[in-house]
Formats: sequence, structure tokens, C-alpha cells
Amino acid sequence: MSAGTGTNWFAAVALHWTGGLASASFYLPFRGVKRWSWETYWLVGGFFSWIIAPLAFSYFLVPNFWHAIESASASTLFWTYFFGVLWGLGGLTFGLTMRYLGIGLGMAIALSYCAAFGTLMVPIYNGTFIDLLTHPYGQVILLGVLVCLAGIAVSGMAGMSKERELPEEQKQKVVKEFNFKKGIMVATFSGIMSACFNFGLTAANPIKNSTKVLLSTHHASNIWNGLPSLVVLLWGGFTTNFIWCLILHLKNRSGRQYLATTSAPDENRVVTALEGPGYSQPVENIELPGNHVPLLNNYTLSAIAGVTWYLQFFFYTMGQTKMPEAGKFSGWTLHMASIIIFATLWGVILHEWKGTSKKTHALITGGIIVLVMSTIVVGVGNYLKKQSPAKAGKPSAALVAPHRAA
Repeated sequence: MSAGTGTNWFAAVALHWTGGLASASFYLPFRGVKRWSWETYWLVGGFFSWIIAPLAFSYFLVPNFWHAIESASASTLFWTYFFGVLWGLGGLTFGLTMRYLGIGLGMAIALSYCAAFGTLMVPIYNGTFIDLLTHPYGQVILLGVLVCLAGIAVSGMAGMSKERELPEEQKQKVVKEFNFKKGIMVATFSGIMSACFNFGLTAANPIKNSTKVLLSTHHASNIWNGLPSLVVLLWGGFTTNFIWCLILHLKNRSGRQYLATTSAPDENRVVTALEGPGYSQPVENIELPGNHVPLLNNYTLSAIAGVTWYLQFFFYTMGQTKMPEAGKFSGWTLHMASIIIFATLWGVILHEWKGTSKKTHALITGGIIVLVMSTIVVGVGNYLKKQSPAKAGKPSAALVAPHRAA
């Protein structure tokens, strides 16, 4: 038997939350990038996130990892890659959600869709959802999912409260393109597409099974069995983001930035969450003399950001190996909850909530408390499952096609 096997709820939570911390923190190094357009540093960071890091970690931790990928069927590879492409679309449209609904409402709606669809669609597809409804452990886990959604809603209320308390000039920037109908449509699309990452991980089950055999053969820890799956899935995400960044390079004439040591004024462009991908504006107040571009610094910070982003799913796949089989679907809930918790805490540390009212601070605190409670409730459900008698049943199906065979 390979090392590192067996369920351990506390280890699972620790790993999932470490991944959430990485997800909430990855954008911080980008704050130090100077005189590069959004599409430039995003693609450099993405190259490390979606290409270099997945291959490197798989190479060093999974013996002969490529065999697990090449032995998978064409159908498995296609659907894993395809769901990665769809997930990439969700990430690109997330900024547009903020643009049309504002940060608080937009994030609450998009993340609610992502949490709900990413968590519940897998057991629905695999035919185990009815079992969850009819067994105490399943009912408790589903309650934990609902508590997580409530925590996201409270966090969204905190964001809306913050928006109302912004100075008038900032408020005008936030709401000038407010469009509830358009925003709901974009948020729905973004949330569902973002949840496709979890669908892709499910589609990659055959790759994970092959990886498990490889690890066992080489007496290595089974905790690494999700890493080769990420290689294929993130190729899909890279494809979507590469195409979009290429379009922006052509639009903004910013492709030269990868090698240029000096910048032109019209190249200094950024994309913010409020404006959405593809909307560029000149950078102001650049704290550098002349037009010098610190290439080494920019590449280093972008690489750090990219690897940090990858670590969220590095730890996520590790955490999944420590969860009971019937409760693995709830790992997505833990992931979403931890991202919001740590993102909120970073906002507090960076004084993004400075000057807001006691009511807003109470909502921030309440949202974090509810999200932590959701983790506890999901944990209780998984504990109940672990204590329940083993019962033979059909194995979980791999998500290899959008419809079941007739």
C-alpha cells in the first residue's frame, strides 16, 4: 500500500485552506509589476500557473507521471481539457460581473453559482445525490453547503455596504455602468463556467486512477495523485487566456513589452476588476524615473504570482485525497469558503475596509464566522459518513461526456 493513504478530516481542511490562502494571495505580487499592461503580466504569470508549475510539480513528485496522461483515453483527455477551456471563460468574465453589479453584489452572485454548481453537479451526475438526501451524513453535508452559500451572501452584503459608503467620486466609478439584468446574466455565466474546474477534475478520474497505480508501484505517497490531472486541465485554461491576451496585445500594441526595457506612454495600460478584461486605460502616477521598465523585477514577480496561483489547486488535490469518498464533492465548498475568508482578511490587512461603518465591519465579521461554520458543518457530515457502516454501491462515474449513454 502506498504511503499517505487514508482519510483525515483535519488534514483535508488544513490542505484545502492552504490552497484557499494561495488563491486569495496570488495577486499581491502583481501589485509590484511596473509599466506592463495587464495582458503582459497576466500571460507571463499564467505561463507559470498553467504550464511550468503543473509540469514541474508532477515531474518531481509523481514517478513517470506522463504515463498516466498518455494512457488515458482520448475522451478523458478531451473532456478534461474542454472543461479547462470553459473554466477559463468563467475567469475572464468574472471582472465583467464586478463591472455591471459592483464588487459586493457581483462577487456574491458569481461565487454562489460557482460554489453551488461546482459542489452539487458532480454527485447529481454520478447518481449519488439521492443517497445524500436520504442519509443523515449527506443531509448534514448539504446543510454545510447551504451555510457556505449563506456566508457568501453575508460577505456580499458587506461588499454592498462598503460600496454605499464610498466617496461619491468612487461610487460613480463603481455604479456608472450598473445594469442588473446584464449583470445577472454575466454573473450566472461566470459562476457556472468557473465551476467547470471541478467538473474537469471529475472528468480526469481515469488519470487519477492511473496515477494511483504508478504511485503505489513506486511506493510513493498517494497524496500526489491529482497532479497529472492538473497538467491537462490547466492546458485548457491556458488556451482561453492565451487567446484573450493575444487579442489584447494586438488591440493595445503591447506585445513588445516582453523584451522592451523602455516603455511608451500609450503602452502603460491596466485592466481592473471593475472594468473587466479587455477594457484598458492609461496607468497614472508611475513611480519610476523616465520610461525605464524593470524587466527582471516584472518577470520575477509575475512568476511568483503564477506559482502561488497554481498552489491553490496543488493543495486542493492533496486535500481531496484525505476526504472520504462519498464526501469528496464537498471539497469544493471548503475551497470556495477558504478563498473568501482569506481574501476578506487580506482586504482588512491592506486597509481596503478602512473608514467603513460598524455595520459593515459587523457584516465582514459575520460573513467570516458563517463561512467557518460551513466548514465545521461539512466536517460533521463527513465524520458521520466515516462512522457509518460500509455499504456496497456503484463506483463514481468519470465525467467524460455531457450526457449519459442511452
